Amino acid sequence: MDLSEFFSSVFDFSDYGQLLPLVTNSLWAAAILGLVGGLIGVFVMMRDLAFAVHGIAELSFAGAALALLLGANVVLGSLAGSIAAALILALLGLKARDRNSITGVIMPFGLGLGILFLALYEGRSANKFGLLTGQIVAVDSVQLNLLAICAAVVVVGLVFVWRPLTFASADPELAQARGVPVGVLSIVFMFLLGLSVALSIQVVGALLVLSLLITPAAAALLVTSSPRLVVGLSVMFALVSAVGGILLALGGRIPISPYVTTISFAIYLVCRIIMAVRNRNRRLAAAA
Repeated sequence: MDLSEFFSSVFDFSDYGQLLPLVTNSLWAAAILGLVGGLIGVFVMMRDLAFAVHGIAELSFAGAALALLLGANVVLGSLAGSIAAALILALLGLKARDRNSITGVIMPFGLGLGILFLALYEGRSANKFGLLTGQIVAVDSVQLNLLAICAAVVVVGLVFVWRPLTFASADPELAQARGVPVGVLSIVFMFLLGLSVALSIQVVGALLVLSLLITPAAAALLVTSSPRLVVGLSVMFALVSAVGGILLALGGRIPISPYVTTISFAIYLVCRIIMAVRNRNRRLAAAA
């Protein structure tokens, strides 16, 4: 494949106008996931749970693969796997060291189970591939409603525990000394995180879920220290990545996840450059 053939397979907008109305549900789903990913990603960064997100994604993949094998609802299977992994981490991994080791155990186990279930599945290969790399036109009205309900649970839950969770995430020892139920908050947050991971897998797949739950928040933290602005930028970056990825993927023949991850990574690089320029200007001003 030469360079022209590569770009024609990645970007082909000849029938874009006819295809766009077909992915209305997917665009709404991407917007919902961008909102959820941007909000929850801030706390994932504050609580240093990036590695845990990947572990939850692997068990979510296993649950979705089992549902696919049994002919059940894939979204429900993904939710079951994510919540199970999140609660295991919340109950057993109270300390960061324990949590990382437990995550390291869960990840290969979940991935191995998922591969086993997919190997036993005799249906369309596109269904198998979609669990790993995401799907663009597979979101129907029933799945969209389920995604919206689960996203509403996550958003309402975050709003309800926002202040104590922020305190417990920034300084858990002081929060516990002040009477904040740190352990309960950890379980609640991991439950909400499990829901968020399962939702994100529907768009970007199990392998690249970090692009919606980690990268936008990490990019926002590079350019501002204002808590409100961090949340706003994180949500905006996640929305641009998810919705923009679908709009670009509609004009190509490859899965959606490379578009989403590329946009997300490009935003992160821009924020990294902005931070470097700011630091350079501060050093020059101090020297002057």
